[in-house]
Amino acid sequence: MTARKTAKPTTVPCPPCKGTGEVSRPVRVGRKRRTVGQQTGMCLNCFGAGEIPADDDSPSEGR
Repeated sequence: MTARKTAKPTTVPCPPCKGTGEVSRPVRVGRKRRTVGQQTGMCLNCFGAGEIPADDDSPSEGR
């Protein structure tokens, strides 16, 4: 008799970063706070993993 396989926990791609683990933020400079470009940083919703547990009760969209 073979051993049972354990089911892997299901995950869902993180909505803000779309599974990449990185998000872009505008870079503003000067007194008038002009937008000059974008800078990439770690997604704070999934902490750079790119996926969230499917049974997570926290809101996926927000800030």
